[in-house]
Amino acid sequence: MAVAKSRRPITDIETRQKKHQCYADIDSGLWGWHCKSSTIARENCALKCLSPTCYEIIYESDPLEEGEKDLVRGQDYKYCMHKLSLGESLDGIKNSFEY
Repeated sequence: MAVAKSRRPITDIETRQKKHQCYADIDSGLWGWHCKSSTIARENCALKCLSPTCYEIIYESDPLEEGEKDLVRGQDYKYCMHKLSLGESLDGIKNSFEY
């Protein structure tokens, strides 16, 4: 009997590596000119690139604004990515937030 491989949470190192790849894609123009129009536009695009699902849940209705440091939503975003990497249902994740 084969044992199914269990999912594991995404690590901070993996997240950083993927985000750096997102920045490279944005800087190369792959995400369009709007993602290069400002530092905050670049960050919003990187968050969307990193996890479109978590971006939609946490930031889409209220994207980061210039100069904004939203630590609460940043932690919620990481939590969302963690839960997705473990295979939790989208409905279960959405119900965890008040957005």
